[in-house]
Amino acid sequence: MAKAHEFPSRLLRGYATFRDQRLPQESSRYKVLAETGQRPRTMILGCSDSRAAPETIFDAAPGELFVVRNVAALVPPFTPDGEHHGTSAAIEFGVMGLKVRNLVVMGHGRCGGITAYMAERDAPELQGSNDYISKWTSLLKPAEALICDDPVETTDRQRAMEFASIRQTIENLRTFPWIKSLEEIDELELHGAWFDISTGELYLLDKETGRFTVPDEIVV
Repeated sequence: MAKAHEFPSRLLRGYATFRDQRLPQESSRYKVLAETGQRPRTMILGCSDSRAAPETIFDAAPGELFVVRNVAALVPPFTPDGEHHGTSAAIEFGVMGLKVRNLVVMGHGRCGGITAYMAERDAPELQGSNDYISKWTSLLKPAEALICDDPVETTDRQRAMEFASIRQTIENLRTFPWIKSLEEIDELELHGAWFDISTGELYLLDKETGRFTVPDEIVV
């Protein structure tokens, strides 16, 4: 058993692999990033779930994505109340500081945050049984009105809520005045995506129909 003060050996082994294999290939890129700073064109708002890492799913190089992750990939509506808003601060930095061109809200299948919300909704006695999660996932309540009458969403309650959550988060993002104004002049695009952990498929939100589908082809 590892001692409490020892750094996790799995992480050290992973770093050794990175240092010996990937770092030599990316060393010039890291030097440029260190000297000139980051200039990602895309920001990903994703879930903290260890199975749905955006950098892995999109095969991203260092400096390519600005990633913010939290429970269930949620964003509270614009609330400049002087309180601590870690997610909102990160969004402000990505949009206003880094001037990303794309902001992608990416949910995923079997999301624990969505499951927790649904469990408390169906069993009110569970509400308030934790210090922070219930308050955070209560942001999902308005999303229930955004569930579509799509066959998939009428038969799979979990997936329906995961899809609706992405729609709601995009709506919440539009309550930020600087996001809304940048989107209106086509300097920022909001996108929705959902990753199926079990199959590895990526679903995209159709901006016209509001439904999620697997793209027919991947254009590169």
